[in-house]
Amino acid sequence: MKKKILTILVAAGSLAVMNCGSDSDSVSNATSDIGTGAVNDTSVVINPVLDPATGLPVIDPATGLPMMDTTVVMTPVGPSEADTSAPLPVDTSTVVPQDTLVPPTDSTIVPPTDTSTTTPDVSSSSANGNEPVEPSSSANVEEPVVSSSSETPVSSSSSVAPVVSSSSEVPVATGIFLSEGGDEGKDELQIEYKTGSSWDNAGILAYPKQLSTTQKHGIVIWGPGGGTEPTAYEGIIRRLASQGFVVVGLKESPGDASQAMKAIDWLEKKNQNSSDIFYNKLDMTKVGCSGHSMGGLESEQAVIKDKRVITAFMNNSGDRNGGGNGAVKVPKEKTIAILYGEVGMERQNAIADYNYNGVQAGACLIEMNGGPQNSEGGYGHGSGSWDGKAATVAWMRWHLGGEDKRKADFVGTSGKYINGPVILDGGKTQGNWKTQCKNF
Repeated sequence: MKKKILTILVAAGSLAVMNCGSDSDSVSNATSDIGTGAVNDTSVVINPVLDPATGLPVIDPATGLPMMDTTVVMTPVGPSEADTSAPLPVDTSTVVPQDTLVPPTDSTIVPPTDTSTTTPDVSSSSANGNEPVEPSSSANVEEPVVSSSSETPVSSSSSVAPVVSSSSEVPVATGIFLSEGGDEGKDELQIEYKTGSSWDNAGILAYPKQLSTTQKHGIVIWGPGGGTEPTAYEGIIRRLASQGFVVVGLKESPGDASQAMKAIDWLEKKNQNSSDIFYNKLDMTKVGCSGHSMGGLESEQAVIKDKRVITAFMNNSGDRNGGGNGAVKVPKEKTIAILYGEVGMERQNAIADYNYNGVQAGACLIEMNGGPQNSEGGYGHGSGSWDGKAATVAWMRWHLGGEDKRKADFVGTSGKYINGPVILDGGKTQGNWKTQCKNF
């Protein structure tokens, strides 16, 4: 058997690579030396010593056998790859007797070079919690038993740089910025409120005093009623801005979306201007329009005509052409709400606009009912923008801010803005909401 093995080696002129399986003592010693629960896999590379002059193997005069140059390769197997709780079994069917090997002339342990397949994932830390702990290397290694197993040794290194866990990374915020409190019934954040602003220096610009550094801000364009100054709507403009939105109050509302679209264009330019405070701070895909009376019509036309506008909330308004040019033309992927007062002059227009045959967009018709018995005898034409402003804020937080939990406040048989009380500023209640929705 000896002669057959050596004859093959000499005739082929090639090296033989054989893996070494450790017996139980070897495993125990290796585990103790490494100190991390690791087990060493070993392999031996045997090369015949060749005569430089003839190229033939050099014969050992003492044994009559070719002299061999043997290299031992030690491969630590990490704790995750082997169970060190019990000794590894030795495959005795393939063990070559020790006396068939010529004592190696060079027993240098060759460090492994390929570490790509066994880089440890180190998640443990040192005592101070700052640096990852690397496994210690073995100082003493027993002479391995050579095996003729055909398994390919896996290279690894205890000095390989560990992969540090990324659990401490700060998650990236998603969605637009909104005030954390989420109470649409009150002002939540400090704001900047500037008159003589907008694209024509005649409108209002309002926004949170502290703009977000991690999220972008949604946009609301507010349209005033016909013949009414935008400053008359300071309450609703401030409320929207305090919830996290950037708000532009228009100088006037012609009802054809022309002023709203110019205001959106103005904000888009500011968002692209690296010297502007709004540079890269605005989400131009999260734009909503709202307004009172003629401002409601301005909003409705904006959601119809401008692809950047995704929702509209009309306060005390409705398509004056009986519905044929209003909600029915809102794209089905967008949404619209139409609010009216129980005795408001807009009542019939609001109802006709919502009920017009063929409306495909998600739509709600919202009535403020049971208002104070003043000159109008209940909630009238001015109700939505003042006593009912919380509904506009809640709608924008739902459709621009993605707060889907608010859907239940508007859609269904019972909810906050379906049949709940109208809550005025200061917490006093007056009357009830009466809402119906479709296409949600």
